[in-house]
Amino acid sequence: MKEWGNEGVKAHIPTFLHSHIPSLPHSFTPSFLHSVIPSFPNPSFRKFVMLPSTLPLFPLPSVVLFPNVFLPLHIFEPRYRQMVTDSLGGDRIIGMVLPQAAESEGEGRPATYDVGCAGLITHVERLADGRFNIILRGFEKFRIVGEEAPSSEVLYRRALVAPLGDELPEPDRLALRKERRRLEALLAPSDGDPAEATKLPAAMDDEDLVNTLAQYLQFDPLERQALLERVGALARCRSMIELLEMKALDRGPSGPVTLH
Repeated sequence: MKEWGNEGVKAHIPTFLHSHIPSLPHSFTPSFLHSVIPSFPNPSFRKFVMLPSTLPLFPLPSVVLFPNVFLPLHIFEPRYRQMVTDSLGGDRIIGMVLPQAAESEGEGRPATYDVGCAGLITHVERLADGRFNIILRGFEKFRIVGEEAPSSEVLYRRALVAPLGDELPEPDRLALRKERRRLEALLAPSDGDPAEATKLPAAMDDEDLVNTLAQYLQFDPLERQALLERVGALARCRSMIELLEMKALDRGPSGPVTLH
């Protein structure tokens, strides 16, 4: 895949992933993650990636993908190995959706929430036993409007989707910058340097930071789904602030919410 190049991503993403996502599969080694950074598109890549009208669906409990956020995945089930293989032979796009019932993604076709996020496979590592390590980068929200009938030849689900706008209007950018400061203050410890609390990259775009925190802060899956369904980063940031303030009241003086 073409190496798009992005010095901001190179500067921040490796540390961000390794420091705050301890649940990465063991086979996602630091050398693997560093090696894929040059292949991540720059922020404007969404202008060049079109959302198809039909998407392979990956319903995954506890995981909600957000636009322009990276998601490492370890693919081991036969149906999803087939999905990744087919996707790599086509547009490299997968639709991430949250099942409505926790731990319901077993055999069958459990109900999912209608709103999900499409991700582009930016890097893939094929393992000797047929499994995959992939990294998705979210690029556009969608709504499921229908689903293809099951097929004996296709093991995974495919859905008809419609794009959902999530762009930030230019007049809202100043307001988002102010809300970002409130968000960073909530994540700071009461007796320390805010920069040391979460090691948030100061140079990261406001929208990208909000979406990354929405994906990786310790929210319940339903809370993350609600954040995804908010329209635009400003509304998402304000909702996240409300959630954090409520959690702070419940938690007391035990410290800030952390990334997981």
